[in-house]
Amino acid sequence: MVPMSHATPAVTIPGHDAESLYRAVASRDRRFDGRFVLGVTSTGIYCRPSCPARTPKPENVRYFVVPAAAVAAGFRSCRRCRPDRVAARPHIADETGLVERALSLIGQGVVDDAGVAGLAERLSVSERHLHRLLVSSVGTGALGLAQARRAQTARTLLEQTTISVTDVAFAAGFGSLRQFNDVMRAEYGANPTELRRYPTRPDRPADAGSLALRLPVPIPWDGRRLLEFLGARAISGVEATDGQRYVRVLATPAGPAILALDPGADAVHVQLTASDLAAIGPAMVAVRRLCDLAADIDAIEAGLSQVPATAAMALARPGLRVPGAVDGWEILVRAIVGQQVSVAAARTLLGRIVERFGSEVDGIAARDGAVWRLFPAAEDLAAGGQEGLGLTGRRSATLLAAARATASGQLLLEPGDDLQEARRRLLALPGVGPWTAEYVALRALADPDAWPGTDLVLARVATGLDVERLRPWRAYVAVHLWTQYSEETP
Repeated sequence: MVPMSHATPAVTIPGHDAESLYRAVASRDRRFDGRFVLGVTSTGIYCRPSCPARTPKPENVRYFVVPAAAVAAGFRSCRRCRPDRVAARPHIADETGLVERALSLIGQGVVDDAGVAGLAERLSVSERHLHRLLVSSVGTGALGLAQARRAQTARTLLEQTTISVTDVAFAAGFGSLRQFNDVMRAEYGANPTELRRYPTRPDRPADAGSLALRLPVPIPWDGRRLLEFLGARAISGVEATDGQRYVRVLATPAGPAILALDPGADAVHVQLTASDLAAIGPAMVAVRRLCDLAADIDAIEAGLSQVPATAAMALARPGLRVPGAVDGWEILVRAIVGQQVSVAAARTLLGRIVERFGSEVDGIAARDGAVWRLFPAAEDLAAGGQEGLGLTGRRSATLLAAARATASGQLLLEPGDDLQEARRRLLALPGVGPWTAEYVALRALADPDAWPGTDLVLARVATGLDVERLRPWRAYVAVHLWTQYSEETP
């Protein structure tokens, strides 16, 4: 028997009791993968509900909301079902929304960059209150959750690349090799070298000078339509697409990188070109945000199926995701420039902005002779100088005000930030109305219920829909309607 940690209290899973959870385990129900994990006290291992191993006795099972809580209680990851590979989609009693925001920010690496103090400040709570809230809701604190995130990144790199163990440690965000070894033993019951004995190399080889990774995606997954959406809005110099692969330049704290994304049947195939391995972690966060990999697709499609009109959409395009963002500021600029103009016109204007203000990327081998530029930061536009770009005077003034608010820290536009406060501050900007605020909430803030209802296409095709019945998945309805319109309209 494995001793249970007194530091990790039992956490209830809203909507479920021990009997219903055990039924899910006994039936190996894949729908519960990511909802919770089970620790088996007789083996010291934690598994996903669908693990093919022999079902343990009920008295030997403990349930945890997230894998990090199981690790904190002394369990290690099952080598057979690999519960750490499944995106966590926990059920949490979280009326304030603080826990969900904290989990989102931790997943983006805020604790790695700013520590627990920085996370607490971002959430406008004390460190003590944050720790108490996380422990009572998910079973472990911010440090344990951040540690699990680093370990998962490290294991992906160990299994899918030939990068040295030392480089993997620092690329994943560990401060020392000793800490790296200790954490990997606690998480997986093996040191990094042992984990590398069972490689799972990506099935698509990397281009010369690039790193290839495979990120699993919960199915159903419509990667083709997501790439079509991104490709239709690609900005010259920043993005490119050939219909099969989407490529873009990305700013990271470790310097610029170039991402190439190729959607598979159940995964995103990523090629990363960067001059510093420390760019890997931020790049993976960017891919997950851009491709909406954390979406609870089963719950979303179950919700859409409650209304006949949207049920037909879900059946026609199963697995459709909301195209996200690699940077909230970039989405705000896209939204401001795209007000009341066509997608093609917005691309032209954005290309001019990038050409004037975007810095050319050096030190990375360009693909096919292309010249890559970083999307301009808010600081680049805050001084003005937008004359001659083709923007109206009003739109130029709006862009300038948004740049200054973002550069000064008044606007925070990342998933996990307060949705209502972000909307309030956006609407306070001159020239920003409901459509712009909702579009930013949909793509940059990852609000699943964002609804840019004044959009010209939505206003036309959503006639007759009871929008209130579509909560809390209206963002997905919007993307379905945009996609349907583009496919049916020459």
